[in-house]
Amino acid sequence: RLERDVTIEIIKTTGDRIQHVAYHKMEGKGFFTKELQLALIEEQVDLVVHSMKDLPTEGPDGLAVAAVPERTTAADFLLARKGLLEVTHANPFGLPSGATVGTSSLRRAAQVLARCPDVRVTALRGNVPTRLQKLRDGHYDAILLAAAGLTRLDLDLEGVEILDLPFEAMLPAPAQGALAIEARDGGPESQALRALHDPEVGRCVTAERELLRMLEGGCHLPLGCFATIEDDGAIQMRAALGDVDEEVSRATVHRVGATARDEITTARLCHQALVECGAGASP
Repeated sequence: RLERDVTIEIIKTTGDRIQHVAYHKMEGKGFFTKELQLALIEEQVDLVVHSMKDLPTEGPDGLAVAAVPERTTAADFLLARKGLLEVTHANPFGLPSGATVGTSSLRRAAQVLARCPDVRVTALRGNVPTRLQKLRDGHYDAILLAAAGLTRLDLDLEGVEILDLPFEAMLPAPAQGALAIEARDGGPESQALRALHDPEVGRCVTAERELLRMLEGGCHLPLGCFATIEDDGAIQMRAALGDVDEEVSRATVHRVGATARDEITTARLCHQALVECGAGASP
């Protein structure tokens, strides 16, 4: 904690305003960050807080991520109607044949379709309470959400079954569960915010985002990855890159892993392994 008085400004972004289009059909990058960064550049605000998974790997000149605080859970949850799921070793999602699954994330869609090819994936937009209500109203049999967002809101989940998906079934988006505090580069706020930075989390998300950069992807890329620090200080990372057809009805997923002394080398090794196994071809 910095123990400073602050005024909070709520800024709506393009991603907040456009609720009728699936994310992967929206053109460009930075749907949840552009307006925040513009307010920072124009000195309307002194710092902005991003969900780091939404932050493009290349940012505007004059801004810098001053701190990445302690990371919360990076996992995804599968929420379903009570009694629907039957989890087995072969089916870690527990979804029955023909189930309708809601998500607008190609990463989540790819990983669930690769394990459960007979489910139907349909677009899901709106904030978390809205998505949950759509599940309760029967528009979906199950929905996929980031665990961090659901946990923070402390919602009433009566009548809903929650499956905490293991990374073997669902790898998270790069930097999922982490926050990025951005400020004007070299400014006084940037220096003060360093006290909130978690160096180990910083190393892990750097590796994850570097892999995303090497693949030249944004939030549309069906990439899942998660890095950890080994006892000897090396960075170990698992990655999964999906290939999804245009109708989001079929998918294959290539999974790789690598360990190296530094973040960039780990990302490079994962990138090389994905290229060698043919990731990126249509299913």
